[in-house]
Amino acid sequence: MIEPTTNELGWMLDDVLKVPEARHAILLSADGMLRAHSADIGRDDAERLAAGLSGVQSISRSTAEFCGTPGTPWRQTLIEFAHGYVFLAAAGEGAYLAVSTSQDVDMEAVTYRMHKLVDRLGRELTSPVRRDTGPVAHGGSPA
Repeated sequence: MIEPTTNELGWMLDDVLKVPEARHAILLSADGMLRAHSADIGRDDAERLAAGLSGVQSISRSTAEFCGTPGTPWRQTLIEFAHGYVFLAAAGEGAYLAVSTSQDVDMEAVTYRMHKLVDRLGRELTSPVRRDTGPVAHGGSPA
């Protein structure tokens, strides 16, 4: 049996929900896999939404030339519904942060919190490059 991934970064996502009218937050990979979710959304819903939002990001990225410059990097997508918004933003190499809100949210405050969170997540998601610290232990002596 495959062990479900842990939600180690979920607590960090709860920070963006301190904005009044923010509802849920998920961190997803480019291939639609759930990386983390806020405490107020169930894992099954978060996994389903991660899969769908990776498709939204892909479509958004493919329409960059509509802005006039082919190859322009995608940064953020905003989707508006009758009762709220979904903000989807780049959160590092191959990772995206999605936040849902009500229609009465302060959009600037959500975007600001998301970008602050992306900075923090970037430090958590990035591992330092390993450096060669000497000869490989294989029973021989160093040259």
